[in-house]
Amino acid sequence: MSAKVNKGFTLVELMIVVAIVAILAAIAIPSYQDYVVRARVSEALVLAGGLKATVVTNASSNAADLSSGASLTSAADKSANIVSTIVDPSSGVITIVTTAKAGGGSLVLTPLGAAGSPLVAGQSPTGNIFWRCTSSLAQRFLPSSCIGT
Repeated sequence: MSAKVNKGFTLVELMIVVAIVAILAAIAIPSYQDYVVRARVSEALVLAGGLKATVVTNASSNAADLSSGASLTSAADKSANIVSTIVDPSSGVITIVTTAKAGGGSLVLTPLGAAGSPLVAGQSPTGNIFWRCTSSLAQRFLPSSCIGT
């Protein structure tokens, strides 16, 4: 008679594998959720790029209204991550309010001229315009180009 050789895994081996998978999932899921929110916030900043270009164009042409022609969030845009965008007509400051899925906070993009001077409607800026980003969102949700307040 030949002896039957059992092939397969024991219950203990299977339980060890399940425990390892559970530990890895417990670590990975929160990191993944933060990553998803960070990606949604990044989308909001990318969409603000058009608003930034409008403010720079208006400032360069000495426009009395730096928000002239700036529009982003409307029913037609259907962004699942942005509630609203506001461009201040006198300073060009862009405020983006995100949905709860994108952290539920605000991003403020402030245009600055040479030596960090704020833009003023009707006055052409000296030097290059650069943007300072501040936010009410948690730091872990922000891209490296933006700081929390």
